[in-house]
Amino acid sequence: MSYYLNSENHLDPGPIYVRENGQLHMVNLALDGVRSGLQKPRPFRLFPKGFSVELCMNREDDTAQKEKTDHFIFTYTREGNLRYSAKSLFSLVLGFISDNVDHIDSLIGFPEQIAEKLFSAAEARQKFTEPGAGLRALQKFTEAYGSLVLCSLCLRNRYLVISEKLEEIKSFRELTRLDLSCCKLGDEHELLEHLTNEALSSVTQLHLKDNCLSDAGVRKMTAPVRVMKRGLENLTLLDLSCNPDITDAGIGYLLSFKKLNCLDISGTGLKDINAVKQKLQTHIGLIHSKVPLKEFDHSNCKTEGWADQIVLQWERVTVEAKKPRKVPEPREATQYFYRKRALMEASRKCPLADSHMNSSGKLQFYKEKAPDCHGPLLSQESKKSKKRAFEESETEQNNSSQSSKQKYVCLAVEDWDLLNSY
Repeated sequence: MSYYLNSENHLDPGPIYVRENGQLHMVNLALDGVRSGLQKPRPFRLFPKGFSVELCMNREDDTAQKEKTDHFIFTYTREGNLRYSAKSLFSLVLGFISDNVDHIDSLIGFPEQIAEKLFSAAEARQKFTEPGAGLRALQKFTEAYGSLVLCSLCLRNRYLVISEKLEEIKSFRELTRLDLSCCKLGDEHELLEHLTNEALSSVTQLHLKDNCLSDAGVRKMTAPVRVMKRGLENLTLLDLSCNPDITDAGIGYLLSFKKLNCLDISGTGLKDINAVKQKLQTHIGLIHSKVPLKEFDHSNCKTEGWADQIVLQWERVTVEAKKPRKVPEPREATQYFYRKRALMEASRKCPLADSHMNSSGKLQFYKEKAPDCHGPLLSQESKKSKKRAFEESETEQNNSSQSSKQKYVCLAVEDWDLLNSY
């Protein structure tokens, strides 16, 4: 102890206790001049000079924070108190699988009701927008459920989505309606070749309006049907309008579509229109319509299926990716806002297509008494006149039947059976 007290480099040990004869005594350092010999203790530093400590309670990792709260549902009572309850085991498992949906081996044979909830959970987490992983996950669903994932796809004037998400679009199976109007695909586009794939043999309505197609593109699209009786053999509606490079020879390739009920070739480069009309009527029974057909009205074009919101997410992601990186000035931001709004409204229309339609007459054809084609649109006046004529004829028949009631008697089938039994 004396060595410790007399040493030069030391710290203040505080009170010192000594056990003597079974009792604990505190040694008074002020006695015997011991305190006078002690040096003033230096301040003790736990950390080096310049070190600072930052409170990080609210800066936890987002993933770790989510794992802590993801198992609970937080609500408020009427009194304003926070209340939480544990999620069901099904919800926890569904959330875990949707977070790792790209690692699923197969969904074939899995119940559709559960698969739809799994698809919605993965969509809410935007798993299908992730590059690579989103494509793998989407392929698992399309392989197992086909048209339930998407039965109708409208990509009208969405060429950016087609260029960025081409592989995802090609993964859809069993589509019945596909609208690719105003996308400027051309004859050599990969998606045009994909249309002849066996996965899209279920397509019955195809819109290729204003796509820079020529006779070569039509020949390529109809080759599987003409040669192998495969591909778009179930096609009942085809829109090839506003493709000026399609000539009379290209229309000849369409005669292989025996199930075709509606055809629009307005704005094409036909030279002998009367010969084309005669050929279509003779070979596949299509009659030229003098008024617009409602089947080619694009106002009812929409995407239907589980993945309808995914297409909107793709469009939003592609638009965000094309935005300028620099922060614009307030005036530039206003101009950019209204310009973007005008572009979004213009995306629903095809200016070039409208000019073609106005410059040349409509060349729309339909098949009489076809289940998928209901003939031309009737105006309100013609409908009223027909209804009026029908009512007048009905009243005339009623008046004439009053006098001949005794002569003619209407018998039911049961009455004829009863008479025949005699």
